[in-house]
Amino acid sequence: MDPTADRRRSRRLLIAAITGGIVLLLLVGFGVYGLVRGPADPVPPGRATTSATESPGTTSTGRPGPEKIAATGDPEEFARRVAAALFVWDTASSSGPADYAQVLIDAGDPSELDALASDVRSYLPTTEAWAQLKTYQARQWLTIDTAEVPKAWETAVSQAAPGQLPAGATAYTITGTRHRSGTWGTTPQDASRSVSFTVFIACPRPAPEFHGTCSLVRLSDLDTPLR
Repeated sequence: MDPTADRRRSRRLLIAAITGGIVLLLLVGFGVYGLVRGPADPVPPGRATTSATESPGTTSTGRPGPEKIAATGDPEEFARRVAAALFVWDTASSSGPADYAQVLIDAGDPSELDALASDVRSYLPTTEAWAQLKTYQARQWLTIDTAEVPKAWETAVSQAAPGQLPAGATAYTITGTRHRSGTWGTTPQDASRSVSFTVFIACPRPAPEFHGTCSLVRLSDLDTPLR
């Protein structure tokens, strides 16, 4: 049996249980947790509800597209950069949901890319919703209030067996305000609401294969953070 595969399975078992907010001795798997979320909020009739933030990369419309997440070995700073990238999008740019998702996947841990891609997609509008939102030139961005390592994570780490977590693994629960804006006809529309979620990251010590930078492992459900 492949010991590397065994270690990866063990990591999935532990982090999946943590993501659900329950630290158990018998851990559920990453795939079982599923991170099932509904699509992005629909657009109510008669108003524009969504928006995206601006990122560098000029497009044909003059509105910027997604920007690559800058590398860093600082866990909290990386968690904040991931959080911002997760919520920023602009339908008036020439980019689409897949482009905004890709910047997060590019920052992902190689061992968890398939699961991470599913996590990221559930935070973004579907292709159909994007087409509708584009008629409102909708934008979205996030204002971060706090980024803290949750107590449940500390408990989980203390209970983890050797090799169950990636090197330098940690979690940050983010709280903040999601902002959305757009135009209905000629009338600007804005909306905002509080959000919370947890990002699971790995910031290994400097090594040739990691270059001392952090990577994104998984995301919790929106508004179901680890406490």
